[in-house]
Amino acid sequence: MTNPVYLDNNATTRTDPEVVQAMLPFFTEQFGNASSMHAFGAEVGSALATARKQLQALLGAAFDHEIVYMSSGTEADNSAILSALETQAGRDEIVTSAVEHPAVLSMVAHLEKTRGVTVHVIGVDARGRLDMDAYAKALGPKTAIVSIMWANNETGTIFPVERLAHLAHEAGALFHTDAVQAVGKIPMNLAESEIDMLSLSGHKLHGPKGIGALYVRKGVRFRPLVRGGHQERGRRAGTENAPGIIGLGKAAELALAHMADEQTRVAALRDRLEQGLLQRIGNSFVTGDTENRLPNTANVAFEYIEGEAILLLMNRDGIAASSGSACTSGSLEPSHVLRAMNVPYTAAHGAIRFSFSRENSDADVDRVLEAMPPIIERLREMSPFWRERDVRTAEFKPSYA
Repeated sequence: MTNPVYLDNNATTRTDPEVVQAMLPFFTEQFGNASSMHAFGAEVGSALATARKQLQALLGAAFDHEIVYMSSGTEADNSAILSALETQAGRDEIVTSAVEHPAVLSMVAHLEKTRGVTVHVIGVDARGRLDMDAYAKALGPKTAIVSIMWANNETGTIFPVERLAHLAHEAGALFHTDAVQAVGKIPMNLAESEIDMLSLSGHKLHGPKGIGALYVRKGVRFRPLVRGGHQERGRRAGTENAPGIIGLGKAAELALAHMADEQTRVAALRDRLEQGLLQRIGNSFVTGDTENRLPNTANVAFEYIEGEAILLLMNRDGIAASSGSACTSGSLEPSHVLRAMNVPYTAAHGAIRFSFSRENSDADVDRVLEAMPPIIERLREMSPFWRERDVRTAEFKPSYA
């Protein structure tokens, strides 16, 4: 593929070469088990301690031991929810949102079916913002945990997690946030936060796959999902994935160093892409909260055509993007996030997520702006919905379209 353009960084990022270099010695040279008493284990244990400090700095956590390493963001989400139910005696209700990642929604649906847990799923408005009145009403003396994402993986909409955590605590509940998409993209200061638990994943911030972490605020009772040895202070058994932890630590260090770039240059690339697409292509609009979102994420709906067909033609042009979460690809249904926002099927089916990283450039935006108009025109010429659009009544037109 000649000069490919990768704009699917919310699905996964390229592992930074500096991260790879930091990891390599821990496969062949510093290969000891960190739990061993000899020098081979001690040198690995020391390196893991440094990596933990690096991640602590990115999160702004008060203590490095508040970080529990896990295999993925999914395991971290599951562990947080299950632990809260075990430690919150007399509480068997969960509050979450309609736009969560499947790692949360699948788990709470399973608990509702198998354990009789009551789940309150809070809706969102047309921009993907949480219904705060419904949220406040759902909280009560039976609420064990609230699990609401920091930022949505499809639209980039940021949720007011600090306010949500405060309200949860007023009800005596724990607050967990899936921050997989937010970590490394926006500043965090968990030391001054009311957030009890936070999930993250290494491969979303130019780290390796197969490593994640759960932040557990000091003083919060926790029950492990994976039991066995005493690794991670007894909170997650299993020999530490030393190369993965080292890689995540280095990725965290780099993310912190590039934070200003994410907030400025990357955000400017996103904005230029959106503005260019809307100027060149009619019957299109940006979904989500354009005033309060991640700096790297743009979700653009192209009406009357199918997202899968758009992605196929984009791929032929060497451009990678997504029609939603990579964890739900293959489904013929439109995104559950856009459905929760009441985006009509004529637009939701044609929504494309462009997600940038610090590795993208103006040249990438130029390539997409050149390629997209003929792609959309070609597909609309073949679409019966496009030909019938004049007799259809629009159910939804955002004010910012």
